[in-house]
Amino acid sequence: MEVIVIGSGVIGLTSAWYLAKEGHSVTVIDRQDSSGKETSFANAGQISYGYSSPWAAPGIPLKAMKWLTQEHAPLKVKPSLSPELVAWATKMLANCNEAKYAVNKSRMLRVANYSRDCLTHLRSIENLAYEGRQKGTLQVFRSEKQLDAIQQDMKLLTESGIEHSLFGVEQCLSVEPGLADVKDKLVGGLYLPDDETGDCHQFCLALTEKAKALGVQFVFDTEVVNLNHHNQTIESITTTQGDFKADAYVVASGSYSRDLLKQVNLSIPVYPVKGYSLTLPIVSSDKSPTSTVMDETYKVAMTRFDDRIRIAGTAELAGFNYLIPEQRKATIDMVIKDLFPHAGDFSKAEYWTGLRPMTPDGTPIIGKTPIKN
Repeated sequence: MEVIVIGSGVIGLTSAWYLAKEGHSVTVIDRQDSSGKETSFANAGQISYGYSSPWAAPGIPLKAMKWLTQEHAPLKVKPSLSPELVAWATKMLANCNEAKYAVNKSRMLRVANYSRDCLTHLRSIENLAYEGRQKGTLQVFRSEKQLDAIQQDMKLLTESGIEHSLFGVEQCLSVEPGLADVKDKLVGGLYLPDDETGDCHQFCLALTEKAKALGVQFVFDTEVVNLNHHNQTIESITTTQGDFKADAYVVASGSYSRDLLKQVNLSIPVYPVKGYSLTLPIVSSDKSPTSTVMDETYKVAMTRFDDRIRIAGTAELAGFNYLIPEQRKATIDMVIKDLFPHAGDFSKAEYWTGLRPMTPDGTPIIGKTPIKN
């Protein structure tokens, strides 16, 4: 069967690789000049099976109101009456209760476990270099209130078979000794030993080469502008480089999937939630993270690559916007300087922003649609 995959981020690429391994003829189309140039480019670098959790959680509506007035808040909202934002936010707020949070987190953990098995299988076949580490995630808490609040998550982790431990400060230092100088700022942490890290962009580039070896064709610098359909079937797609036809189509274009699928009368509740990252060369290995440290207060992740640190966070509801305000830089600067003040070289700082394709309940949209192919 001939299959077209729209999007060459980590989801599109892994889909293409698995399809090719099953014997299908696959073509990947992307508007960028190479793989992994959008959401997959400079994200937090977390492969966080255990940390999978919906943002729609109990208490979030009240916290969001408080965050609106805080300088370094984890959530920022650009005032807008966009119908897409209003509809998405309304659905998200409807999921901010204990019952729906438990259901959604359990769903996410099941998908995460499946994802882990798929990645393990892929790595058993392909040797991929992406600065990967398998040293866990440490979610650090600055208050007793945060420690108390994590109990419900721990119950769900236990039910889902996710290994985890609640650590005191000294135990936190045993897995992340770089925090020793700031231990007085912490009260404890949740350790998820099976979580992993890695450079997502490097993973994409490496997997692209493996996919090419399986016969996957890549068409870059090409934007899909129309899905030509009739009788619930896509007959072809129109791109900036002409029309393409296949027997089946996979849409993996992140936040842009929403508007693309509107053309075939499919409505998906996806909104582009903007995030920011900072990448620093390491100047002191001993004063740097060992793996990923997640600051629960500011919702900022600090991830160790080989000789770099990736700091990423902030959820901004601002539509399709790629500007990087100085205030957003200041927030991620503040967190890394607060917890790992001697780790990175700020004279060589690299800032980036990307769009997370977020659903109101946090669960991904996977599977067959009413469109036949």
